[in-house]
Amino acid sequence: MRTVRQLLADKPAEVHAVAPEAPVIEAIRLMADKSVGALVVLRGGALAGILSERDYARKVVLQGRSSADTPVSAIMTAEVLTVAPDTSVPACMRKMTERRIRHLPVVEEGRVVGVISIGDLVKAVMADQQEQLEQLQRYIAG
Repeated sequence: MRTVRQLLADKPAEVHAVAPEAPVIEAIRLMADKSVGALVVLRGGALAGILSERDYARKVVLQGRSSADTPVSAIMTAEVLTVAPDTSVPACMRKMTERRIRHLPVVEEGRVVGVISIGDLVKAVMADQQEQLEQLQRYIAG
């Protein structure tokens, strides 16, 4: 069973982050530039929240706020569910499904070391299933 640490090993090591006082437009531009759906919000290197495209749609667009005048802290999710690097893929999938979230910051020794998405988890599950299928086919043929 794969772990978050194994998933992170296959991804670029860079964690995309924004400061809580940054304007929302800056965060949205960074998401677009990096092709990501969420950013961790760091205050002095410590996790302060997470900002997703969903937060933007619901708390800026639908409420008629200004992306240039609204700080990230006003729309971010402050109560962030995190996982440790040794968390299993199925455990992450359960957490994400229960909370209806798409991104999980990975924290080790109080420091954000990565972010995994539901896409990362689905890809890992599919790879594991393909490997199991191939093993079964070799067993039957062998």
